[in-house]
Amino acid sequence: MRRVVLVGAPNVGKSVIFNRLTGRYAVVSNYPGTTVEVSRGEGLFGDLPAEVVDTPGTYSLLPSSEEEAVTRRLLWQEEIDLLLHIVDTKNLDHSLSMTFALLEAGFPVILVLNMFDEAKRLGLAVDVQGLEQRLGIPCIAAIGITGWGIPELKQAVRERLAQLQETIGHPGKSRPTAPPLPSRLVDYPPPVEGLLRKCPRAAPRAYPFSMRAIALLFLAGDEEIAGWLRPGDRRALADLGAAVSPQHVILAAAAARRQAGQRLLQGITCRQAGVSSSWQHWLDSLTINPLTGIPILALVIYFLLYRFVGLFGAGVLVDFLDGQIFGKLFTPFVNHLVDQLVPSPLIQELLAHEFGILTLGVRYAAAVVFPIVTAFFASLALLEDSGYLPRLAYLADRVFGIVGLSGRAVIPLTLGFGCGTMATLLTRTLETRRERLIATFILALAVPCSAQLGVILALLSREPLALAVWAAAVGMVGIGASWLVSRLLPGPAPRFIMELPPLRWPVLSSVYAKTKARVSWYLSEIMPLFIWTSVMIWAGQITGGLQWLLDVTAPLMEQLGLPPNMARVFLYGFFRRDYGAAGLYDLQSGLTAGQLTVAAVTLTLFVPCIAQLVVMIKERGLWTALAILASAVPLAFLAGIGVSRLLTLVGMM
Repeated sequence: MRRVVLVGAPNVGKSVIFNRLTGRYAVVSNYPGTTVEVSRGEGLFGDLPAEVVDTPGTYSLLPSSEEEAVTRRLLWQEEIDLLLHIVDTKNLDHSLSMTFALLEAGFPVILVLNMFDEAKRLGLAVDVQGLEQRLGIPCIAAIGITGWGIPELKQAVRERLAQLQETIGHPGKSRPTAPPLPSRLVDYPPPVEGLLRKCPRAAPRAYPFSMRAIALLFLAGDEEIAGWLRPGDRRALADLGAAVSPQHVILAAAAARRQAGQRLLQGITCRQAGVSSSWQHWLDSLTINPLTGIPILALVIYFLLYRFVGLFGAGVLVDFLDGQIFGKLFTPFVNHLVDQLVPSPLIQELLAHEFGILTLGVRYAAAVVFPIVTAFFASLALLEDSGYLPRLAYLADRVFGIVGLSGRAVIPLTLGFGCGTMATLLTRTLETRRERLIATFILALAVPCSAQLGVILALLSREPLALAVWAAAVGMVGIGASWLVSRLLPGPAPRFIMELPPLRWPVLSSVYAKTKARVSWYLSEIMPLFIWTSVMIWAGQITGGLQWLLDVTAPLMEQLGLPPNMARVFLYGFFRRDYGAAGLYDLQSGLTAGQLTVAAVTLTLFVPCIAQLVVMIKERGLWTALAILASAVPLAFLAGIGVSRLLTLVGMM
């Protein structure tokens, strides 16, 4: 099967077009870095099938981040028949540099001018046929989110694949190399051009990239590509590189490609008079100006997180599903059925009653977690598709700098409010190991998952003061501990470079598909864990191990001002954060507002769940994960004890 690979800068709609070509949904975000892992699917182009690959966003073949390194490795290591270079039409002048680099490397390329409608709205006219003639490659205008232009793109892909079939005669053979980029398009300065002409000539198809492209990368100081070269070629290029500095090559190549793009677009693009986008500029200025952006952010948090996720998702929906459907119908029916059909009391307790797989595991997953997670992921999809998340990153950059992060970290930290496990995986999108470690620590310590957050908001929303105390305590501990970690870890402050996408109305079909995909993934991940947690609790009960743990932690509950049976909630919280939150939901009637506040603070700061801990070990290593765990436990209980003492003084305990 042939392979078609999508490449392009972050936030140009690659994943939307990937979905259009394959029919398989990939998570689409308006913030750079969401599509971190490579996505694959199968597309049918006329009568020709092909594997379609969606790569992480990249600005250049010279990697400066992990996403770019992954994309470059894929282009080097895999057989590729066709590249679709997806660009944002509004930023065509900035994108052509990458187009030149791909053509120079020898790849067959189709240039896809995505978001064509937004460019037209801004008054930018593009002569697509003229651009195609000057570049010498197919150029297709498209609007990925609506599907406009996709049939033409599929036809162009089919024609290219058909040419391969005719040229090679056998679909299993390697692709032919595309003709090199005409030198008239990019004129490098004489010193650089002179070195490129002296570079060694490799045997045909010795490398996936042309020798000219390899030489440019090598002279620019690319150590990874140097390791992929044969010793003789590496020595020859090293001799050439002694005459020029890598920084000079990088700047010269960037300037030459930028000038080539400007020359090429003369007469191809023009700004139409009389087209106004003042409302977009006005809205943009409101969302990124701290004086107006912070109040807008507060409104977004209030309506989406507090009212929609907290009150509606964790309140109305959970009350209906848990109280009416499961509480009055499902649980009594299951208890009666199991008692009638299963003779063994031990198996009865495993399947039903207080800690049964069906009455605890399935109930928590379906009646407590499912509605809250769905509400949160729907809210997140709305924020992503509207283009607001990058603006949130812009506003958060200065605040994040306090704890050693850039605004780029807003995506994993925001997704942490959905699922800490998934968010920990996404910390790999951050540029440095130092940032990834700090973000992992914050996620483990102070970011509640959607189910935990929703339950806590529902429990404390009746007492605004209690909610304020919880938010202040968790925020102070999280920021303070993270600030200390950032000061202890060596390394420079992170850079923050980001393009802002335009604000747009979310497409409901995209929001629905994204929410459905995330909820399906989440439930498929947590349902087995809920079942295994029920089994572990059942095993702990029959062996006495659970009671021993509860007895050991009872003195801590006394220090927190909580009843001894609250130890069970913290134990559940280790199995699953939302499991502990759901247990707190069950015990709310026996607790005062002050006790609920203390329990919520301690539970939020308590150790991450088993699934998140496993991912932490996988991503950061065993000793780092254990160090984070060892820090979180005492911090959680010290914070809880401090809040308990404070609330006792003011008469809330």
